[in-house]
Amino acid sequence: MKELTHVDEKGVKMVEVGHKREVLRKAVAKGRIRLRPETIELIKAGKTKKGNVIATAQIAGILAVKKTPELIPLCHPIPLTGVDISFEFGEDYIEATCEVRATYKTGVEMEALMGVTLALLTIWDMVKAVEKDEQGQYPFTRIEGIHVVEKVKEEG
Repeated sequence: MKELTHVDEKGVKMVEVGHKREVLRKAVAKGRIRLRPETIELIKAGKTKKGNVIATAQIAGILAVKKTPELIPLCHPIPLTGVDISFEFGEDYIEATCEVRATYKTGVEMEALMGVTLALLTIWDMVKAVEKDEQGQYPFTRIEGIHVVEKVKEEG
């Protein structure tokens, strides 16, 4: 079994990466939000009361990627070279994909996970008024399947 790198007999630490070479790093994460089909149609038509759901979710996701080391205590601040957040519509879901790139000493998978997560949370926030039922609950709305689908470390 592999050992945890952030914990030892002295306590918690940020892993030392100073000895590593800077190489191209890329990570792609995906996740879905389930919504009522009527809500999906409102988003596609641009008829939600809070504005452009997709553009706002993209901006929120990019901001989350940039803020990752502030929110996950032992993540290194990484000089990012690119972030792309895209969406695919299904009948009752929106799938978000976040791709993060950097040339650095450590990977960017946590940043990709943060980006996709906050993009999906932003969608929920922007459509919650039409997703609630009569009791103010969300019987259909859910975020699911957030995971890393690709991690690249270019060996040089």
